[in-house]
Amino acid sequence: FWFPDGAVWLCPGGDPHPRRVTREEPPRTRLTRNWADHTETVQLEYDPTATSYDRLLEMFWGFHDATACHKRQYMSAISYHDKEQKQIDRRQLTRSSSTKLARTLATKILPAETFYDAEDYHQKYLLTERCADVCKSLRAAGVNLKTSHVAARLNGYCSGNGSKASFEAECTQLGLSDQLTEMVRRYVKQ
Repeated sequence: FWFPDGAVWLCPGGDPHPRRVTREEPPRTRLTRNWADHTETVQLEYDPTATSYDRLLEMFWGFHDATACHKRQYMSAISYHDKEQKQIDRRQLTRSSSTKLARTLATKILPAETFYDAEDYHQKYLLTERCADVCKSLRAAGVNLKTSHVAARLNGYCSGNGSKASFEAECTQLGLSDQLTEMVRRYVKQ
């Protein structure tokens, strides 16, 4: 779920959060660590005046292999919150299956359940792992890293999403120092 997290941060109106979907209390708060009933996912809150649910699903279909079959922890799934989203999900699943030819889609369409925050080390993972120098310069960690809009945007750019032109247009608004701007430029695609 790290790659979608990086991609959707640069989508207009998107506000993703790495989460785990489970039917009970998160395992990290229990004495045993049984991860069998959870799925790693990105919960996306979005502004419908800035982007559409359809557009977000198009991004979803574009950045993962919907035919890959994985165990529950890593399965491909879309969680809907109402009947309208469920209908849109099914329509796009049907459209996607027609483009995948003879391969069976493994993506599940499921009702949204309880979302729990993923561990801190999953937050802005691509920024903290691939671009550790940038993350260190931000001086953001833990809750600050998780809630930082600047860290979120940089996670998108440092994960290979976004263009140099969009970064250049935004870097002043993000309040980045000249040194930090130069560091991020090394990771941003042409």
